Formats: sequence, structure tokens, C-alpha cells
Amino acid sequence: MSGMANVESFDLDHTKVQAPYVRLAGIKRTPSGDAISKYDLRLLQPNQGAIDPAAIHTLEHLLAGYLRDHLTDVVDVSPMGCRTGMYMAVIGEPNEGGVLRAFEQALRDVEAHDRPIPGVSELECGNYRDHDLTAARQHARDALGQGLKVQETILLSR
Repeated sequence: MSGMANVESFDLDHTKVQAPYVRLAGIKRTPSGDAISKYDLRLLQPNQGAIDPAAIHTLEHLLAGYLRDHLTDVVDVSPMGCRTGMYMAVIGEPNEGGVLRAFEQALRDVEAHDRPIPGVSELECGNYRDHDLTAARQHARDALGQGLKVQETILLSR
């Protein structure tokens, strides 16, 4: 019986990172050699708070579009299970500074969003009643007010 595969985020020392930030969480290579980069887009300090499910759901819907407006080749934007931020997968290897600028611009867009949330109907969303635009906008405002930065990966010393 073999052990479970290693998960990158389980090696991150969550006590030493300083949110809000952008962090390159890893790069995978496809069989043809293409790169897929995964970014940790952290809004809240780990283990010191969590984004309400309705707010993180709204952030997911809004950032899925707004990040694509500011960064090419975004594959996916998904909430972290711990509800402190998002993961983003991108084709290629964009530099962290460019991802940081795209994330800042997308958060400004979320903060200013005053229209209906996209993809919020029974046909488009698996839990369309569970959204909170006011709280999502506040999380964007708070992160921008604290100042985003590029965070290095700090591994646990085991």
C-alpha cells in the first residue's frame, strides 16, 4: 500500500506567510512540455480568519472573470478550502509581479462591482442563492488597503 501523494500547500509554513499576497505555488509540466502555473492568491492571514462561504462564492464568480480581463491564459480560479483566498491556474509561467498587478486590478474591479453577480441563476450555478456581494467587496477593499505583495514560499522545517 503506497502513501498519499505530497500536496504542496501542506509543506507551506502557514505561520510565516503574511497575507494579503500572491505566491507561486508550483509549476507542472504537461507531457508535451507546456507549463501550468498555480498561484496562491491569499486575502486573509491563515488561521486568523476565514471568508464567509457566501462571500468567497461571490469572490470566486467575480475573480473568475476579472482576473481573465487582466491576465491571459487563466485556466481556473477556485476558492481554497480554508477560505482564506483563491488558487489560480495559468498556462505558461507569468512572473509574480505581473500576477500581482492583475490580482490588484481584479480586486479593484470587485471593489467597484455594482451590477448583478455574473453566473447567479439556477441554470448557471450550483448554489446560486449563496452569495454576498457586500462582503466580497469589503474583502477586496481590505486586501487592497493592507497592500498586496509577492510572498516567497516558506517551507516547513521537518
